[in-house]
Amino acid sequence: MNDLAQSLSPASGRLIGRDEDLEFVRSHFGGSGHGAALLLSGEAGIGKTAILDAVAAQAALGGTRVLRVSGVQFEADVSYAGLNQLLVPLFESFDLLDPGHRDALKVAVGIGSGPPPNRLLTATAALLLLRRIAQGAPLLIVVDDLPWLDRPTTFVLGFIARRLVGSRISFLAASRVTTEGFFEASGLTEHRLQPLDDAASAQLLAEAHPGLSHEIRRRIAAEAHGNPLALMELPAALDREQRTAPGAVPSVLPLTERLQALFATRVADLPEPGRELLLIAALEGTGDLTVIEAAAGDRDAIDFLESAERDRLVTVSAPSRKMSFRHPLIGSAVVAQATASDRRRAHRALAAVLVDQPERRAGHLGEATTGRDETVAALLEQAARLRLGRGDALGAVAALTRAAELSPAPADESRRLAEAAYIGTDAGGDLADASRLLVGARRADPAIREGSLHAAAASALLLINQDGDVNTAHRLLVGAIEAGGHGYDASDEALVEALFTLITLCWYSGDPEKWAPLLRALDRMAPAPPDLLWACAQTFADPARTGYRGLQVLDEQLADLGDATHVVRVSTCAVYPDRLADVREASLRLVEQARAGAAPVRRHLSALIHLGLDDYYKGRWDEAVRLTGEGLALCKEYGYPFFACKFQFVQALVAGARGDVEACEALCEEIAAWAVPRGALGARSLAFHARSLALLGNGDAEAAFRQATATGPLTPLAPYLPHAMAGALDLVEAAVRSGRFTEAATHAAALRESEMARLSPRLHMLVLTCEALTTFDDDALPLFQRALSLLDPEEWPFDVARVRLLYGERLRRRRATKDAREQLVLARGAFEKLGAAPWVVRAKSELRASGVAASTCTAGKGVLTAQEREIATLAATGLTNKQIAERLFLSPRTIGAHLYQIYPKLHISSRAALRDALAALDLEAVD
Repeated sequence: MNDLAQSLSPASGRLIGRDEDLEFVRSHFGGSGHGAALLLSGEAGIGKTAILDAVAAQAALGGTRVLRVSGVQFEADVSYAGLNQLLVPLFESFDLLDPGHRDALKVAVGIGSGPPPNRLLTATAALLLLRRIAQGAPLLIVVDDLPWLDRPTTFVLGFIARRLVGSRISFLAASRVTTEGFFEASGLTEHRLQPLDDAASAQLLAEAHPGLSHEIRRRIAAEAHGNPLALMELPAALDREQRTAPGAVPSVLPLTERLQALFATRVADLPEPGRELLLIAALEGTGDLTVIEAAAGDRDAIDFLESAERDRLVTVSAPSRKMSFRHPLIGSAVVAQATASDRRRAHRALAAVLVDQPERRAGHLGEATTGRDETVAALLEQAARLRLGRGDALGAVAALTRAAELSPAPADESRRLAEAAYIGTDAGGDLADASRLLVGARRADPAIREGSLHAAAASALLLINQDGDVNTAHRLLVGAIEAGGHGYDASDEALVEALFTLITLCWYSGDPEKWAPLLRALDRMAPAPPDLLWACAQTFADPARTGYRGLQVLDEQLADLGDATHVVRVSTCAVYPDRLADVREASLRLVEQARAGAAPVRRHLSALIHLGLDDYYKGRWDEAVRLTGEGLALCKEYGYPFFACKFQFVQALVAGARGDVEACEALCEEIAAWAVPRGALGARSLAFHARSLALLGNGDAEAAFRQATATGPLTPLAPYLPHAMAGALDLVEAAVRSGRFTEAATHAAALRESEMARLSPRLHMLVLTCEALTTFDDDALPLFQRALSLLDPEEWPFDVARVRLLYGERLRRRRATKDAREQLVLARGAFEKLGAAPWVVRAKSELRASGVAASTCTAGKGVLTAQEREIATLAATGLTNKQIAERLFLSPRTIGAHLYQIYPKLHISSRAALRDALAALDLEAVD
């Protein structure tokens, strides 16, 4: 490895997203060992200069002497202007050369007199000078903007670059791929810099412009196409409102002077007809040549765009009748160069062509209109409906915002802004922008406080996500619904949306009385409530009593899933009837769309929680933790604390079932810390459920019973507290194990008298199991058998394994030892597969009591891998997961995952038992 390669460590010149490129440079200069040359190429703004700077800085730190030269357009006609830049620092060393070479070099760079020297003589002199200087210290020649150097200098540099073998000289130059110059690159290694990937682009934007809203950041990343300069500069061209409000940003992003200079100069040289076509193309957006030509007066676009294609501004496909800009910012530069009247004229021309595409036509009319115009505003409002119908919540917000700006009547302006605010809170995900729109709606028409359902729904959602309480939000929304002039018309979209929001508030409240206004409103709707709204009220409000009524409608909705909002609402209906698996594929598509920026964050969060719940119930616990972890990260990033409790709940269930009581309790504390001050008692019930499961698994039936009954009364089954149904088995089992047989029987009877069993086979199984637990003779056995016959164990592994464990315990006590062992072995196997450590311990304890040899139920020699043994040993000393992770250079989550696997291997259920289990292993090894 040569001197330069040694100075270029992998961490040199830390640039976001450029580690692989820097490593390529390092390896290239390290591979030859005797001098090397490398040419970097890439589009304008891609980061070539940043790479050169990073390499030069690191080389200088390593003792390499760096010589730099940069091409300058206005010096391109000055002979040897570039060579003068390169050799100015070496003037005092010219005397190292013989007189002939020295004098030729002096004349060439302008410090000597005489006839112009031969180019070959000059090049040879420069090479000799560099080689002699490099004998004292290695040299790095760094050349930027190579194509803009004068022709004589490029000849000399090319001559040098090809003759570095055996020297201590490295040559690194950069050139735009779209610019021709005099440098002859043939024979030299070329490395093309690619755009930054999505992760690096997001990181660069977040670090350079932390104040941007998430949707603006996503929009800029899409326009920049991984161009670092564009990522840095585009936000600077936005004003304060545009940096936080997606609806305020024009359809074509504005450019800074630097970006205009980079992209617009090439556009300015095009003939006028070509520029006009490019403007229409930039505003049209899809590259459809048929539309572009029609808007341009039926001119032949292919002929007029020939020069733009030759200059690598656009690509044109005659067969497909499509064109595209080489980089999106070229289109932005075209728009930036056009006058306002030119842009309006182009928008009008496009609107005249797109008569059969109302959504796009409305957008162009909105851009072409200068004054308030109700006709155009109404068209934009219709376009917003179309966008929302296909799941484009942000597009709908933008269209409604523009419609509001064009509305002549203050009431219409206010109404449209309020609806935009509601869509922003319910689906869009940008709460700050939604809040701004709501303020604008109230400013336009103060009377909106009294009558707008959209404004009330938006305010309610903003309240519970910020510092407000659920009771206030509920009162505000109910007041707006009951005072509204909608006449309970079932076709009134604002009313329907308000009632869906009210369902959310009622669930969070955990107060049965809060559901009464919703049910009254549904009864009054004419001719009848929309099917999905009605089904959601049946399956989500009081599913243990009314859920079965909505199953037929739910099946119909599942058979024809629509846009993102429809998918999420059908999923909500499917939660308590155990039908999330039927909507899983649609939810996965929604998550993928959201990750790619094609779906709003609120819908992303909803889909993630539904997938996480499904994964928990279906035994895919690692996947459940991963997806809910993604959801929690999004909640933190976008500011959605009221969603976080649901993700924390799933993680708490997994932690509790796996025996990590500490983690489960920490998550439950977070849920309660958010829920209690806001009166969100429904959310708090999630913590009770997770705690009761964790305590029950670890044998604390007394505490488990207290948690399980904290949600509602034993009998009747708590009405309008849907989550009371989810922990029914926990309550009955905890009551039996803590000696509360009367309470257990009371609750089992309440379950039997409810309609819970009609909701799903799993819930039917749990009802039968609770009845079996409270039946204290042989009559219990058929109940267990019938319960286990209802489900495929692979579909609901944890629930079925729990029933098998309970059945095995009862069989053993009835002295049906063989049958007991069969059930207990199956239960143990399922628990082990899940990593449900405390439940494995319970199953093995029962197996030992049934007479199974202890040796088949205890850990054997070599049960732990070397890494697991190290983690277990550190955990046994009292170190936390975070402290262990720091010592072993792993993540705390990885440590937790290992411990989940370690506990069942050692047949323990908690951290406290690690020390004794490890000591037993050591004794076994000695034996």
